[in-house]
Amino acid sequence: MLKPTQNSKRGFTLLELMIVIVILGILATIVMPRIMGRPEQARRTKAVAEIRNIEAALHLFKTDTGRFPTTAEGLNVLIADPGIKGYKPEAYLPKVPFDPWGNPYIYIYPSVHNNHYYDLKSYGPDGENGGTGDNADIECWNLDQIR
Repeated sequence: MLKPTQNSKRGFTLLELMIVIVILGILATIVMPRIMGRPEQARRTKAVAEIRNIEAALHLFKTDTGRFPTTAEGLNVLIADPGIKGYKPEAYLPKVPFDPWGNPYIYIYPSVHNNHYYDLKSYGPDGENGGTGDNADIECWNLDQIR
């Protein structure tokens, strides 16, 4: 059996540890800025997907009942039977979602925009109408322009 000697002890030197720490620090400075900007982009993408799902439910509602919900009925009509002929309570939404920032989606019928039947939008993270950049509204008539 071999006896351990001074030369056979294994471990990291201080220099090796410092090199690893420096490499990890360099990687963190490169990767972290890219990761930190992603949560807002993910929330905007989620809002686009939810708006498209709500739109699908609105069009199913129109197919079944012959009309879109009024502004007064709002999106809640997609989860609660208003007593309309042709209404299918299981066909629309299990619940009305809030946008990724915890605010209700805005629904207006008829649309104030000439190129759409209704207005459906999220005010974005600032919760206010309008805005630019990350605070820009997410609107059903502009979904293809959302990045």
